[in-house]
Amino acid sequence: MLNRRTLLTRVAAASVLASGTAHAAGQNFPDFLADVAAEAQRSGISAETVRRAFSIIRPNDKVLELDRRQPEFTLTWEQYRDGRLSAQRIQRGQQVFADNQALLDAVWHRFQVSPRIVVAIWGLETNYGGFTGNFNVVEALATLAWEGRRSAFFRKELLTALRILQEGDVAPEQMRGSYAGAMGNPQFMPSSFERLAVDFDGDGRRDIWSSTADSLASIANYLARSGWRDDERWGREVLLPPGFDTSQAGRSNRRPLREWLRLGVRAADGTVLPPLEMEASILLPGEAGGQAFAVYKNFHVIRRYNPSDYYALVIGLLSDRIA
Repeated sequence: MLNRRTLLTRVAAASVLASGTAHAAGQNFPDFLADVAAEAQRSGISAETVRRAFSIIRPNDKVLELDRRQPEFTLTWEQYRDGRLSAQRIQRGQQVFADNQALLDAVWHRFQVSPRIVVAIWGLETNYGGFTGNFNVVEALATLAWEGRRSAFFRKELLTALRILQEGDVAPEQMRGSYAGAMGNPQFMPSSFERLAVDFDGDGRRDIWSSTADSLASIANYLARSGWRDDERWGREVLLPPGFDTSQAGRSNRRPLREWLRLGVRAADGTVLPPLEMEASILLPGEAGGQAFAVYKNFHVIRRYNPSDYYALVIGLLSDRIA
């Protein structure tokens, strides 16, 4: 078993905060880590795994600063859309799609998820791997679990991160991500990694940090397990008829596409839409008279990745422009 005194000594030496510094519940950081270490070992995580993970961390003030200053979401649809559908992101996505065509085909054959959507998520989450986060994930999660706000959630994610380290998929110093603990190219939280990360390149590790194959396959697996339908689109931009009752818009009002067509909804690009039974909802993300979208089942699957209408719409639009 990991010696409690040894753990406290190592953590205190690594921390720039004094061991007496306490969070809202009155527990200092070394004592908190000792409690987590004991819980981890009771669940089968080795003392050596805990020692390696905890010996290099300290409370991170930057993590707390970013967590506490999260701004209220005030961007309009147009601001959000234009800030993310840049020419650079679209062009880079097209290049990435072409460069990884064989890999994307292989991922599609296994998971039956649109390669365009997979690449779009990669592009929006980390700019195609350009920035995956530079925080030590164990340190960030420990800080957030200790600090008290959503402590139970982050403590579970911290224990999951320790299990991942025990499995040997990544070393503690290489487990890096966002201040909130989202990791690697797909920006998976540890619980998502544990359930859905894939070793697609066959090297024995699920490496979402440096393996493009593992990263893209893991995104596809996430969507496949969330109910992706390979025979359907995510949705499309539409034109509404004059006098359309806007109270009928919204994700919760799902009707067969043929009913929306009967009401006068048409594809914005002039495509003739077939009167299908597939369910669709009408979304009006911007101001009155702005863009309108008919969204299908796969739109809701994208929202499982990030529960934001803006996010899911941009993923769909980016995917259409990528290929």
